[in-house]
Amino acid sequence: MRSVSRNCWRRSSVGTAIAMPERARRVLGVDYGRRRIGLAVGDLRLRIASPLDTLKATGRAVDDARIVLDRARAEDVSVLVVGLPLNMDGSVGPQAELTRTFIAALRAAGAVNVIEADERLSSFAADEAMRAGGLTRRRPKAGRRDRLAAQAILQGYFDSTACDFPTK
Repeated sequence: MRSVSRNCWRRSSVGTAIAMPERARRVLGVDYGRRRIGLAVGDLRLRIASPLDTLKATGRAVDDARIVLDRARAEDVSVLVVGLPLNMDGSVGPQAELTRTFIAALRAAGAVNVIEADERLSSFAADEAMRAGGLTRRRPKAGRRDRLAAQAILQGYFDSTACDFPTK
C-alpha cells in the first residue's frame, strides 16, 4: 500500500470533501463556454494559479473534453477544477447544465479527478484584472478574459482548500 504523506481536503458549496494524494500537485483550472475554453494552471504546493491558454470550443462536450484532456496530459496535470456557473441565487441554469454535461464527458473520457467549483463572479474578476492592467474587453483580447476567468476559478479553489499535514 502506498503511503500518503499529504492530504488536501476541499469543501465546496457544490461538492463534498475530497482527499488528494501528494502526487496530485499540478492542477488545471477550466472556464468552459460555448465558444471558448479558458485554461489556467497551478501547483498545490505553491497555491498560485496562472493563466495558461484559451482553446476554441467545438460546441460538442465530448470533443471539448478530449481537447482539454489532451492539454491536461501535455501539462502533466492530475486534477481538473472546472468552474460551474451557478446563478447568483445558487440555482442551476442552462450554462451550468452545459458545463455538467462537459464534466460528465471529461469523466467518461478518463479524467479521474474532476472537481466542480463555484465560478460565480469569475468573469467579473477577470474584467477587473484586465481593467487594473489597463486592458479592455475588445474582441482581439476576448481569449484573455477566458484565461483570466479560469485563473480566478483555480485561485478560488486554492484559497478555499485547507491542507492538513499529518504527523507520524
